[in-house]
Amino acid sequence: MEPERAGGRPVRSFVALGDSFTEGMSDTLPDGSYRGWADLLAGRLAERVPEFRYANLAVRGKLIGQITGDQVPAAAAMGADLVSLVGGLNDVLRPRCDLPRVCALLEEAVERLAPACGTLVLMRSPGRTGPVLERYRGRMEELYAHIDALAARHPGVVVVDLYASAALSDQRMWADDRLHLTAEGHRRVAEAVWQRLGYAPAFDWDAPLPPAAPVRFARRIGADVRFAREHLLPWIGRRLTGRSSGDGRAPKRPELSPP
Repeated sequence: MEPERAGGRPVRSFVALGDSFTEGMSDTLPDGSYRGWADLLAGRLAERVPEFRYANLAVRGKLIGQITGDQVPAAAAMGADLVSLVGGLNDVLRPRCDLPRVCALLEEAVERLAPACGTLVLMRSPGRTGPVLERYRGRMEELYAHIDALAARHPGVVVVDLYASAALSDQRMWADDRLHLTAEGHRRVAEAVWQRLGYAPAFDWDAPLPPAAPVRFARRIGADVRFAREHLLPWIGRRLTGRSSGDGRAPKRPELSPP
């Protein structure tokens, strides 16, 4: 039976759109595939609605233009009760970013999706404490201000504010690639969305982590070297050659089906 929640019609179907954040990197399962916050949320919804169906169209590396062009039309046609759209950060984190174009494409996506679903979830995505966040903070906050404005103009659109979360900015919530959340981070995001949809809290998703133990200098340097070798250099190589980690990759759940 559908549980009581504050407002909105029963959620019997959910479509998730976006990039690696919604695909689930780096919440890795034993078989090497990714789970992530959207899968976790879908699982909780399915426990309460026997006929619940779920699709996840998100693909790592996608820019907002690709999300709007490829994923949005497919999602709009599904007519789901709940749709999530998280995109634009891959554009914002590039050296050159046409932010007005990013905002215009996001607005186009919202205008297409909001009338086609019961509830549309947008996000102010979290940022990992460190130099990358500080370098791009201005762009991110402009994007998030636009997201807030879109939600204010469109009925049925809600915003989950993860950017203000001190817990999710903690470096320990982020995987070795420093771009994606750990399993614990995804668990907290799923709970944040759950609560924003009006369901009863299961735990405090923004509870701070215990104080961090001091990290020795040699260990910190070693982690930086591994990060550069395993993640940073391949990322630079893809940028220089115009490739993306999502090239040729299909969505993991392209159709609405039981989780």
